[in-house]
Amino acid sequence: MNGIVIPRPDKIMYRYRGITKADVAYYYQNVADVMLPHLIDRPITMQRWPDGIDGPSFYEKKVPDHFPDRIATVVVNTADGPQRQVTVQDVTTLVHLAGQACLTPHAWLSRRDDLDHPDQLIIDLDPTTDDLSAVRRATMIVGEALDDLGLVPYLRTTGSRGYHVLVPIKPDLGFDDVRRFARSLADGLTHRHPELLTTEQRKNRRGDRVYVDVLRNGYGQTAVPAYALRGRRGAPVATPLDWEELPRTAPDRFDINSVQRRLQQRDCPWRGIRRHARSLAPVIDRVDAW
Repeated sequence: MNGIVIPRPDKIMYRYRGITKADVAYYYQNVADVMLPHLIDRPITMQRWPDGIDGPSFYEKKVPDHFPDRIATVVVNTADGPQRQVTVQDVTTLVHLAGQACLTPHAWLSRRDDLDHPDQLIIDLDPTTDDLSAVRRATMIVGEALDDLGLVPYLRTTGSRGYHVLVPIKPDLGFDDVRRFARSLADGLTHRHPELLTTEQRKNRRGDRVYVDVLRNGYGQTAVPAYALRGRRGAPVATPLDWEELPRTAPDRFDINSVQRRLQQRDCPWRGIRRHARSLAPVIDRVDAW
């Protein structure tokens, strides 16, 4: 498999589906063409499940000593000093990570040549209840607000309970400014729709409202990339959508098998996403004035 030996290929990773480590590796090999554009040059935090999703998982940022030299890496600054992390530059690395029981590679919002300036913004719509209509309405409100500001919002399922709205941006502002914009947007929308939206981090204070999470927009923070598997029963996948699909597509709708069938039938909705990057600088003051 791309010259990579998968340790314990028959190891069951998703017990209820009988999905093995080899199945995971084949999946990432098959979706590499559409997934790699969202990973290349971004430091990765590996989320690993050595005993499958029924066992414990852990996050690993630092490159393990046993990783081969062919795996590309980048040095990032942390509170504990410089640290070397993996970047996924090719299908071989994706397959290798699968062999290390990494189901989900979480990616930075900036790239290795300019780690201090993000080139994407992410808003996570996290429901407090199982009311899917509420989280869909909240997601649409966020998308429409970003569109009204002249930005180009993209939609994906999280493979969990909510949706992500991602905006490609030009890397001309630092993380502090980007997070300030995201926070102002969230606060403004919450003020307009107090019965539906909240920025309250404590779950016991959210009531039935949808949490507008902008905390990922900080240096060193990560997000689940497009087409990443999630460590949840059913092997769901974070899947890019067209906005027209939102009313009929649940956040965990696509899995390891159905997403591959989808890609055989249509192009990825996020194809060419970087062509639509816009600068946040002209719109920050407009949001601050909400």
